[in-house]
This record gives sequence, structure tokens and C-alpha cells, in this order.
Amino acid sequence: MGNPFDDSGAPFHVLVNDEGQHSLWPASAAVPDGWSAVLSDATHEECVAWVDTHWTDMRPRSLASAMDANGPRGEA
Repeated sequence: MGNPFDDSGAPFHVLVNDEGQHSLWPASAAVPDGWSAVLSDATHEECVAWVDTHWTDMRPRSLASAMDANGPRGEA
């Protein structure tokens, strides 16, 4: 059996953690603790498109909040 992460023909999920980070995850693998599916049993291409549309700020949520609270230059 090959690596399920490399099988673009298999169904995938899009997972999100508490920090708002996203991951493409093979539907055949258990969802790890701390992550939840926001898109399930979709094609690899559908998952990539979903992530491209919905995850526009790559910063972890806690970092983005701290930076936004400290102004545009990150200063308190």
C-alpha cells in the first residue's frame, strides 16, 4: 500500500485546528486529536480549492490576533 497522502484519486478531508491552520487529510485516515473536518469526502482538487478560498491568512490565529492588537507595525 502506498502513502495515502499521495493518492490524489482517493477522497480527502480538509481539517482545521484551533489555530485556524488547514490540512488536506486522506479520508481513510483517522482525524487526529485537535483537528476537525470542515470538508469531508471530497476530491483532492476540491479540497485544494476549498483551502485556497478559505485559508487566506497563513498566520496561526493566536499570532494574527496578537499582531492585530498591537497595530500595523506589531508595536504595543
